[in-house]
Amino acid sequence: MPVEFQADEKNIVKIKMSGKLTKEDYDTLVPESERAIERHGAIRVLFEMKDFHGWEWAAAWEDLKFDMRHHADIEKLAMVGENKWEKWMATLCKPFTKAQVRYFPAEEIDQAEEWVRSD
Repeated sequence: MPVEFQADEKNIVKIKMSGKLTKEDYDTLVPESERAIERHGAIRVLFEMKDFHGWEWAAAWEDLKFDMRHHADIEKLAMVGENKWEKWMATLCKPFTKAQVRYFPAEEIDQAEEWVRSD
């Protein structure tokens, strides 16, 4: 499965994605994320892309709908990736969220998690 979701007792959500995301991945990801938002009011996300190849069209649509519904429900978003286009994607998403967004190269995963957890 290309998506792993983990929420801790605080408001930290870790999402690890690989391969190409499908609508079916979002059928799992969206309810899990919304439960975390319900529980905490706002969440902080560590979004790790490993061997990531983007979204199928239907998955991209689901992602856009989620972002529109929850643009104010994410406090921080650390995007961790391996490719230049992933860094570009982090910059592109900034206007569509109230979250603080920061990109980290894959070898800085520990720093990304530390940043997400910091106040």
